[in-house]
Amino acid sequence: MKGAGHINRIEQVEPNLWGIGTEPRFAIGQRSLLVATEGGNVLWDPVSYLDDATTSRIQELGGVQAISASHPHFYGSVVEWSRAFDHAPIYLPAADRKWVQRADDGYRFYTEDAVEVAGLMLIRCGGHFEGSAVLHWREGADGRGVILSGDTVQVVMDRSAVSFMRSYPNLIPLDPESIRRIHQQLASVSYDRIYGGWWERVVTAGAEAAVSASVARYLRYAGWDA
Repeated sequence: MKGAGHINRIEQVEPNLWGIGTEPRFAIGQRSLLVATEGGNVLWDPVSYLDDATTSRIQELGGVQAISASHPHFYGSVVEWSRAFDHAPIYLPAADRKWVQRADDGYRFYTEDAVEVAGLMLIRCGGHFEGSAVLHWREGADGRGVILSGDTVQVVMDRSAVSFMRSYPNLIPLDPESIRRIHQQLASVSYDRIYGGWWERVVTAGAEAAVSASVARYLRYAGWDA
């Protein structure tokens, strides 16, 4: 990738939150998020590409003290990122352990529905995968709360709503029980903003109401009672 001219763009998207995305676009064009907290920096959904310039810039921002991901499609480079930052622990759900392809001492497999990591809360929602998760940042959005969702909760193109899928490549929808579980898990925290897995996929305000309305719409149009 380096030989092909790839670089990582690192950009602050709000105070204490940086996006990391690879250019030219690679794979599905996703970007990572780095959250800076008093307990350390947490890297969410690490991108595939990591080079010296990226490592150096992130060290300037305080490094990485913990790593996690929304689902197994973003597990590919977690070991490289961990080793680049003093073997930062990698928090992944035990429910998706079978998708981990490489052995490493850095893994911390959790079984709980919610796990605190450096002052942030990993919330296992299920859905896309059994262990699919989101990361809740209470202090984000000026204290109104932020959810980093990957595509566990997919921010749709108009960025005023969200949706859910069992399989995105095969366009297989989620069942009603899974949708309701995601909604229930998110109801345990307060949030006003959602950052999806791509630069432009952000619900900037009113995210809790958007999720509730989106769940009701999904169930209604799929033929299930909300």
